[in-house]
Amino acid sequence: MVLRNAGIEPVVQVSGVDEDAITAALGEDAQHEHVVVTLAEAKAREVAPGHADAVIIGCDSMLSHDGELTGKPGTPERARERWKRVSGTEGRLLTGHAVLRVRDGAVTAVATGTVATTIRFGNPTEDEIEAYIATGEPLSVAGGFTLDGFGGWFVDGVDGDPSSVIGISLPLTRRLLGEIGVRVTDLWASHTG
Repeated sequence: MVLRNAGIEPVVQVSGVDEDAITAALGEDAQHEHVVVTLAEAKAREVAPGHADAVIIGCDSMLSHDGELTGKPGTPERARERWKRVSGTEGRLLTGHAVLRVRDGAVTAVATGTVATTIRFGNPTEDEIEAYIATGEPLSVAGGFTLDGFGGWFVDGVDGDPSSVIGISLPLTRRLLGEIGVRVTDLWASHTG
């Protein structure tokens, strides 16, 4: 949605990368920024084979809160526990991107980076948390919240790049595209006829 609204019609391909295995292999002491960039690059490289000429963007986001890095809760119990911890506090949503240039079926250029956006969480009541969990939305999103869905009601503010919270950081993606020799405006032109 973010890319479409910004003039690019992406082809979405889910990587199927085992995020838990990669995170575990990095170890508990891995810097949080390194974890999200490593996951983003693994996802991009997983989908690169089979593309003759493409720009591939791998993305990953996780919430850094009180020294802990958390991804998708996956279960109502974990989502409930996370919301109880973050309510009324701040966390940093870390977004990692990896941009690959594929030519003639081979990766010819790679650029990676991260962006951190501070999230100021509100204080939803227990009933509101239960109602939010019942929507299913927080189970499959980084940190257990969204900004552009039901979870937006419980976020008091964002300091930084809001597009990174919604799904993909436009400023970071533009910078990384530039590093591999692709102008974002050329991507617009190829889809606007």
